[in-house]
Amino acid sequence: MMVDPPPSIIIVGAGLGGLALAALLEHIDVTYVILERLTEVKTNGAALFISPAAANLLRQLGIYDEVKQKSKPCNSIDLFTEKRKPLFVLDFADFATMSGAEGFIIPRSSLYEILLELIPPEKILRGKRVLSFVQGEGGVQVKCADGSVHESDILVGADGAYSAVRQNLYERLKKEGKLSVADQKPAMFNCVCLTAQTYPLDPVQFPELSEPGCHYNNIVAQNKPYSWMTFTGKDNIVCWSVIQYLNKETSELNDTFRSTDWGSGLAEAMCREVQHFPIPGGNGKLTLADLIVNTPRDQIAKVTLEEKVFESWYGGRTVLLGNAVHKFHPAGGEGPLCSLYDAVSLANWINVLETNTIAGLDAIFKEYVDERLPPARAALIHARNMANMYSRTFKASMARFVSRNMPDFLWKTKLAKSAADRAQAAFLPLIQDSGTVPPLFQPSLYKTLAILEAQAAAKKAKEDAAATSTTISTTSTASSGISGISGVSGATTATTAPMCTHQTYLEYQNNQQQQKHQGPGVSSSSASSIHNLPPAPFAPTLSSSSTSSLSAHVHTPQHQQHHYSASFPGVQQSSSSSAVVSPYGASTTARAVPL
Repeated sequence: MMVDPPPSIIIVGAGLGGLALAALLEHIDVTYVILERLTEVKTNGAALFISPAAANLLRQLGIYDEVKQKSKPCNSIDLFTEKRKPLFVLDFADFATMSGAEGFIIPRSSLYEILLELIPPEKILRGKRVLSFVQGEGGVQVKCADGSVHESDILVGADGAYSAVRQNLYERLKKEGKLSVADQKPAMFNCVCLTAQTYPLDPVQFPELSEPGCHYNNIVAQNKPYSWMTFTGKDNIVCWSVIQYLNKETSELNDTFRSTDWGSGLAEAMCREVQHFPIPGGNGKLTLADLIVNTPRDQIAKVTLEEKVFESWYGGRTVLLGNAVHKFHPAGGEGPLCSLYDAVSLANWINVLETNTIAGLDAIFKEYVDERLPPARAALIHARNMANMYSRTFKASMARFVSRNMPDFLWKTKLAKSAADRAQAAFLPLIQDSGTVPPLFQPSLYKTLAILEAQAAAKKAKEDAAATSTTISTTSTASSGISGISGVSGATTATTAPMCTHQTYLEYQNNQQQQKHQGPGVSSSSASSIHNLPPAPFAPTLSSSSTSSLSAHVHTPQHQQHHYSASFPGVQQSSSSSAVVSPYGASTTARAVPL
């Protein structure tokens, strides 16, 4: 039961994060439009790692099979010296079993096109460079450089590392004394990156292209401040990138050329600098020049690699997501997953918005940030650690030594923490999880499912009360007309509506996981009621009464209780809410993906 009328939303930015949010909003009763700065689609960029943990969400959106079809499975990273000698392999094949799906390497352009197909073309307005916006209790008004003005209830800044929405929002927060000192400082950067993808190549010259899996090769230089990577993809293309690690002098030089334009001509000079760098494969004599000469010039970009997680994610009717609020080094492979999870968490909360006021929005935005800020911070640290491992410093050498000699049990423990972070949308058909590692507790899923169940129960109780009242009134009138005896009062007490099946399904999932982990099984009394349930993950139930507080009690398998509580207008619950035993535990801290 969303606020009536449903909120209108402006999404600024048609990048991966903005498109992911729009694709999710297509399934919610809201109106939205995307304002995109560029006048035409640009598909620059190299490869993206699609974590196995994202599989459930991609299945919910109905694009998992297409992503898989346009990708190659990726289960390892091969590290080489610049003499093409193997150093060691980072093997994460167990990630697939732990998550219940494979990880993929996909060209950025392919993923972009898949997401773009989910959005009606008329909902993307191009050539809309945002200049400023004003907001208040009445809504948000956005002004663009072409003179157009757009109004909505919610403004989402998904416009990347140089976000105009963030800059405007921060100006207001600073004037109000609400912007932290850290958020007033620019994002740091220690690297610049050359990134591209080739035309289809000849598998005879590049035989690794004929293999079904992706060859992810990372070359570490010994006496130069570079590392470079190649990724074999579908349709005989190779994605490649070169990272230059900056010192103070080169950092100041490159700071002059910071740009939001992926298609700038700044890449040409860097291509000439690195074209002689050796790459593994083929006849043993391949260099980056063999890729550069087979790469469309409009597919090569030079970008600065900012690294920062901002602390202020929202203000008033405005909220940020994706690269607009966190930017990571690409060595960690964190960006796409974090943007997807930002989108699903925000969409989950928008779906249960019940009061279209700044106070109402503040409540859901706070829930969104509480869920997404901790994993963003963890992702930043992980990405920096991975980037450090590929550089030429002593610290990097030590990091490679540790990785190469890490005990198997410790490596699998690290993988398991990453595999557990598997988000889903509460308003789409839920996917039965098949990973051997239990999923982490996802606050926006648990809490919003509980809200939806409470709303359904309250609506059913109201309908039952109205139906009973009508029946009694009709019977009373009929009796009075026949016998002349006064009718009975139509006032009734509403009965509590039956709850949804999430609690019963929880018991089913509990039984399945207990079989894997040798814990207590589901009781025989509940077994008969769960065998016909459709696939769905766990979720708590919520009984209804006169209070307006949402609470979910979650117990870990060790019976450590965590209490989650938030107030939402119109959400009703009894004074003693149902206890939920989760086979997956209640940790809200999501570790970053290990790539």
